Amino acid sequence: MTDKPPIVSQTSTHSSLRLLSPAKLNLFLHITGRRADGYHHLQTLFQLLDYGDTLDFTLRDDTDITLNPGLADVAFEDNLIIKAVRLLQEHHKVDQGVDIELQKRLPMGGGLGGGSSNAATTLVALNQLWQCGLSCSQLQVLGLQLGADVPVFINAQTAWAEGVGEHLQPIELLRNWFLIVQPDCQVSTKAVFSHKDLTRDTPAIKVAAFFEQGGHNDCQALVRKLYPPVDEVLNWFEQAGHTAQMTGTGACVFAQFATAEEAKAVQIKLPKQMPGFIAQGVNQSPLYKLIPKS
Repeated sequence: MTDKPPIVSQTSTHSSLRLLSPAKLNLFLHITGRRADGYHHLQTLFQLLDYGDTLDFTLRDDTDITLNPGLADVAFEDNLIIKAVRLLQEHHKVDQGVDIELQKRLPMGGGLGGGSSNAATTLVALNQLWQCGLSCSQLQVLGLQLGADVPVFINAQTAWAEGVGEHLQPIELLRNWFLIVQPDCQVSTKAVFSHKDLTRDTPAIKVAAFFEQGGHNDCQALVRKLYPPVDEVLNWFEQAGHTAQMTGTGACVFAQFATAEEAKAVQIKLPKQMPGFIAQGVNQSPLYKLIPKS
């Protein structure tokens, strides 16, 4: 995770498509309540990055679906990529197969949205290749069935989010640079959100208030207690004199910089047990140009 891949924009033919499946950061994460179904009311600012996985899609002449490589410890049908394929097939009555190749760079359990981004990228790619003609809002409704973070990746814009993360307001941010560090652990989102000690009553704020006063991550204090490697990384940044915070439910920790050079100067000081990469924030991902906006 130390080498930054080249930015992958969409390249396509009528039967194939290659796309970057970008990472996201939560620049803050407030939990303002809990719903009866167990989901939480959130406020967050999703920052998309120019770094992520790469997905290649090639249509088949038959109905088979392949994914290469699969993910260790994740059954084929449980993979969010395959779930996205099945969901769109069923919704649009598609009887054509696809070969999918995945170049995985984003860690599982890292809070960078890798699985959700993969699912969103799959829906957008196959909506085009299969000529389904679904709009952005229709794809978001489908994507929400796969996970609360999927709609923001389908929307393909850095955005303020509320609800369970599906109510989105695009936000234009400066293209800052981020140093993202991966602690030596995977955090279970389910375990964090179901934990009795999680803060769930942070007062709601307005967009203007965040830009004036900032925000925090309601999951961070709990995760620091449950996962010592996360605490170790945050302590390292604090001792080095840099402000850092966790993204999502973790485990990844990030610090923000105005230039790539500033980020690199800190990266080279990281201990060997704390691998990290540098990425730049973007206001739109490559998916944006592929999605009908109606």
